[in-house]
Amino acid sequence: MTSDPRIPREATVSPVQKAELRKQLLTARRAIDSATRAHWDHAIGEQVVAWWQEARPAALGVYWPLRDEPDLHAAYAELARLGARLLLPVVVQKHAALEFAAWEIGETMVKDAMGVAVPAQLRLQAAYPPALLVPCLGFNPQGYRLGYGGGFYDRTLARHTPRPQTLGIAYQCMQVRFPNDAHDVALDRIVTEAA
Repeated sequence: MTSDPRIPREATVSPVQKAELRKQLLTARRAIDSATRAHWDHAIGEQVVAWWQEARPAALGVYWPLRDEPDLHAAYAELARLGARLLLPVVVQKHAALEFAAWEIGETMVKDAMGVAVPAQLRLQAAYPPALLVPCLGFNPQGYRLGYGGGFYDRTLARHTPRPQTLGIAYQCMQVRFPNDAHDVALDRIVTEAA
C-alpha cells in the first residue's frame, strides 16, 4: 500500500488536530485490504516471536485487536507453544492505569464495560508484565504513539518503575509526524511489517 495523501507526513500536527488525525488514520487502516493485512500481520508476528525468543521476558502483555489493529493471534499461539506467559490488559477504571490478567489461548472471552475482550475467568495479576506489546493507531519517527485518546497506556507506563519494555505494534503506513504531549511516553521500539 502506498502512502495515503490525506494523512499529513511532513507537516507538524498541533494537539488540537489530533482528533482529526485519528479519524484519518482509522479510515486509512480500515481501507487496507484483507490479503495485505494478513500478510503484514504475519510479518509483524514473526518479528514479535523472534524478539521474544531473544529477550525471554517472564511475562508478556499482549492485546486483543480492536478497530482493525494488527491481529497477532497466530503469533500469540506460537508464543504460548514456546512457553511464553501471556497477559491481556484490563480497564478497571476509566482514568486509571491498565491492569493485566493471565490469558491462555482458547479460553472463554467476554467483553468488558469498554467493549474489549477479556478472559471470562478474570485472573488479575499483582505484578505488571516486564514487557508489553502496545497497539498504535499511529506513530511518529521519535517513537511516540498515537492511540485513541484514552491515555491508558501512557498512565500505565508512567506508573511503574522499572518501566516495562515496550514494543509498539503498527503498520508502517501509519507513521506520521505529530508533536508529543508532556505526558506521552516514547516506546522502546516500533514493530511494523517493514521492520
